[in-house]
Amino acid sequence: MFKNIKKVHFIGIGGIGVSALAKMMILLNKKITGSDIAENIVNKRIKKMGGRVFIGHKKTNLSKDVDMVIYSPAIKKDNPELMYAKKLKIPIYSYPQALGLISKNNYTIAISGTHGKTSTTAMLAEAMISAKKDPTIIIGGFLRKQKDNFIQGKKDIFLVEACEYKKSFLNLFPDILVITNIDNDHLDYYKNIKNIQKSFAELISRVPQDGFIVCNKKEKNTQQALKLANIKGKVIDYSRIKNIKLKVLGKHNIENAKAALSVLQLIDVKEEQGRKFLGKYAGTWRRFEYKGKTKKSALIYDDYAHHPSEIKATLQAAREKFKKNKIIVIFQPHLYSRTKFLLNYFSKSFNQADQVIVTDIYAAREKDRGLIHATDLVKEIKKYNPFTDYISDFEDIIKYLKENIKRDDVIITIGAGDIYIIGDKLITN
Repeated sequence: MFKNIKKVHFIGIGGIGVSALAKMMILLNKKITGSDIAENIVNKRIKKMGGRVFIGHKKTNLSKDVDMVIYSPAIKKDNPELMYAKKLKIPIYSYPQALGLISKNNYTIAISGTHGKTSTTAMLAEAMISAKKDPTIIIGGFLRKQKDNFIQGKKDIFLVEACEYKKSFLNLFPDILVITNIDNDHLDYYKNIKNIQKSFAELISRVPQDGFIVCNKKEKNTQQALKLANIKGKVIDYSRIKNIKLKVLGKHNIENAKAALSVLQLIDVKEEQGRKFLGKYAGTWRRFEYKGKTKKSALIYDDYAHHPSEIKATLQAAREKFKKNKIIVIFQPHLYSRTKFLLNYFSKSFNQADQVIVTDIYAAREKDRGLIHATDLVKEIKKYNPFTDYISDFEDIIKYLKENIKRDDVIITIGAGDIYIIGDKLITN
């Protein structure tokens, strides 16, 4: 499908998904260039592999000999590189469209759901590798063993994390579709849960007659999506699976493992073997990840949770592990729209923490329209957890923690932005 392509330019190359495609192209011996707004761990890896990365978006980043442009869905329509590519009539694909090109020509296992996509994909990836299924993998995080978000397989099996944002996953051609759960999110786009259910119903309808839909039929929103869908494939209810033992904590991970085990059985991995492989899974990047200790021997963990349900699940798992330790959460809200739409749900998500520090909202792709502020969230959280404060500056948070934490305190940085920096500095300084 990319046989005649010699040079590809990626706009937003530092994104966790887009970077995986860039790595794929490098391994296919294509010349790679790309751009992003800032340097990060992801685009540094692209450079090491031989790709050329520009910081900042400019027309001059795009050379005329490029055969294909792939851009992140977070890129704006007036991006100078995107506009120049159109002028030069270079074939342009969004990241989801490019995934669709790969999916169309491979047996595709797509992992969808509002929560648990990355963890479920990671569990399945490691188990499939252990079972010698040799899949090509694109995941929205780093696999712990391989320390990468892309694995080039030798067989025609494509394991991919399927994102619901702006219906991106409707570009895929799933032979096996996993739905971990369906919940309120991306309400800036979907507006309400009914539209989210309809979107998942469209995805279910894409599964062919000889395909499978792996889901929890007891979950209400999933039930509704199934009712709305034109189901051709066979529905497999993963809630029927019992007694899974894992290294990783949390009831949510048990549910993820049930979905993963169901898929493994569908691709001819014996149940006993599948349970053994999943039992060895040790987690992934930024999912309740242990980072180290401070000088005072406080424990540092980091988690990507950015939705109320995910925060609840993370803190429940933390409390199960640390029954008597003081748990201090540093939370960075992600997106103004998400914070505003889910304000009431966020307010009730921190009950398992002994102390909560909220910092400024991470804007990502959005502009601040002045409709919501982190202090609004603090005010709501205080109704359920009075030990909640707002501290804007990361350095001020680090200073406060250094002065106040004690031995065996548990500090968890939570959020989809750059909040993990705080934990890194507490360990290294």
